[in-house]
Parts: sequence; C-alpha cells; structure tokens
Amino acid sequence: MVDRDIPLQRQHFGQTVRRDAWWVQPLLVFLGLSVFVVYSTWAAFQGKDYTWGPYISPFYSPLLFGDPLHSWLGPGPDWLQVWFSPALLILWAPAGFRLTCYYYRGAYYKSFWADPPSCTVGEPRTRYRGEHSLPLILQNVHRYFLYLALLFLVILSFDVWKAMWFLEPETGRVSFGIGAGTLVLAINVFLLSGYALGCHSMRHLVGGNIDEMSKVPSCFFAYRCTSRLNARHMLWAWLSLFSVMFSDVYVRLCSTGIWSDWRII
Repeated sequence: MVDRDIPLQRQHFGQTVRRDAWWVQPLLVFLGLSVFVVYSTWAAFQGKDYTWGPYISPFYSPLLFGDPLHSWLGPGPDWLQVWFSPALLILWAPAGFRLTCYYYRGAYYKSFWADPPSCTVGEPRTRYRGEHSLPLILQNVHRYFLYLALLFLVILSFDVWKAMWFLEPETGRVSFGIGAGTLVLAINVFLLSGYALGCHSMRHLVGGNIDEMSKVPSCFFAYRCTSRLNARHMLWAWLSLFSVMFSDVYVRLCSTGIWSDWRII
C-alpha cells in the first residue's frame, strides 16, 4: 500500500465544509442566555416587588433582610434597603452553579466565545489552552457549588410550603390554600431539582468513589436515578433556567398589580 501525507490546513474563522445550518443552535443559545442574563441582572438590582402575599421570588430567596413576612433576620437597617438589593447577597451561588456547569460551559463557549462555534467549524483562536490555567481552571469549583445548589433546593421547597398559607383579610387568620403562584413556585422547584440532581458532579458524589456499586445498593439506586436525569441534562438546564425567571416575573407582576393571582383552593 502507498502511504500519502495529507497536510492539515487550519481553517479560518467560520470556515467549514458543512452544508447544514450549523449556526442555528449557537445563535439560539446566545439569544436564550442573553435574555436570561439581561433580565436577571435587571431584576437583581430592583430590590422591590419580589414578594406578594405568601410568595417570594426565587431570585431573592433566602431573604436575609427585607420584607418582614419573608426575611430571616428582619427588615435590616434603612440604608441597606435603600442602597442594596437583597438579591445580590444570594444570587452568586446559583449563578456560580450554572456558570460552571458542564453543559453550560460547552454552550456558552460555542455561542459567546466561538471556541469553537460548532463541530468542524473554524474558530478565531490560534492555540488551545483548555481549562488547566487561569481563569478557566476555576471551573473546577463546580462540585462545591453543587452543595450550595442542594441547599437552595431545600430553601425553595420551604418557600413552596409557605406559599400554601394565605392571610385572610376578612378574618386576619392564616389558612391553607393553593394559588396559581403556588403551582408556579412548585414547578420551578421540580425543574430545578431535575437539573441539580442530574448534575455530573452529583453522579460522582453518589457513586463515583465506589469500585463495586452492586455491593452498596442504596448508592447504586441513587446513581441510576441521577444518571437517568443526566441523560436529559440539557433539557432540565433550559427548562429550569426559564422557570426560575418566570417565577420572578409572576411574583413581580402580582406585586405590582398587573396580574391577579388565581386562588385555586
């Protein structure tokens, strides 16, 4: 057989032999993430209209200072309420979890950095550095953000429980009930749980350090469950991203009187 050396030529940015619409998915990811980043940044700096009745926006939970009905440490000093948004105290944790997520890394590397824009498509960089040096080596803290995300799931679940108790204006008593906002917050927790519990780091946490999982049935069961969720990790990631944004929108519009909460029970 005759050997033939075929020199590899570096493709210019955007150059490819692909004939499909490879740019559609990176564009949609860019638009979707941009919408969320712009809205969440705006909402985080508002510092108001984040509660209505028993509901609280997930952007502001846990609320350390602020609305006396929902805050853990009371209203706090007046200057803090005027000059500082309570969301800025806690949003760094869920934001860090998503920013370092294995799926989101690949998504925004392609869509925002064109690194690469898609498979077999030329990219703007001239050399590959990977994630072994600053600043991308910091992506390895993802497993620690997972622990914070699991804590937030407990807190948001408690918010759903509180969203079932309404103050009756006629009697001044608190009674059990379910409103449309209760369902919105509950669905949000469900989708966030599917995303966090299907995380790659979660799979490692429940079974990654066990050589023979068949000898630890509880860990094997947990590993199989999180693996099933992980199979649709991208879907859980997007659904939970927009559910948390819609939850804030719902509470905000109810708080400003634009929407009226529908009391189901």
